[in-house]
Amino acid sequence: MRPITALLALSFLGATAAHAEMKLTSKDLTAAKPMPNAQVFNGFGCSGKNISPHLAWSGAPAGTKSFAVMAYDPDAPTGSGWWHWTVFNLPADATEIATGASGGKKLPAGAVEGRTDFGTSGYGGACPPEGHGPHHYQFTVYALSQDKLPLDESAPAAMVGFFVRANALDQATIAVTYER
Repeated sequence: MRPITALLALSFLGATAAHAEMKLTSKDLTAAKPMPNAQVFNGFGCSGKNISPHLAWSGAPAGTKSFAVMAYDPDAPTGSGWWHWTVFNLPADATEIATGASGGKKLPAGAVEGRTDFGTSGYGGACPPEGHGPHHYQFTVYALSQDKLPLDESAPAAMVGFFVRANALDQATIAVTYER
């Protein structure tokens, strides 16, 4: 094997191994299972409790200066999906968000919740159109190379996503479903 080919192969394998180390778990959500009523939206015809879920992460790469969490439904019939939650500027020593933390009551110091597609900042649970079939809700934590993103609670999810992806070192996702 030529030296440059070997170097590229090792780089690829190293990146894959580093990516595989970050994990996201939850006491409230089970991957590939239906979302509990506690995390379902209360409004738009849905009658859930709209409680943000517990999320815990581990295995962040060296150089992580902060974290961000984003919750997204790619199946929403909008042409661009639906953003349910953005939290950014979570400190580098944070390893979880407690159940019901949205609204600032239990978020780690310095964390900011951006605006969702519901038009407000804070968690907005699942509420797909009736009869639309199962929707997939992706909760993703990102390890970031910046300690603070230059955004505040009025930042729309797409802008948060732009800054998050531009500074992401690694990520881990839990995907759950919900339909009505």
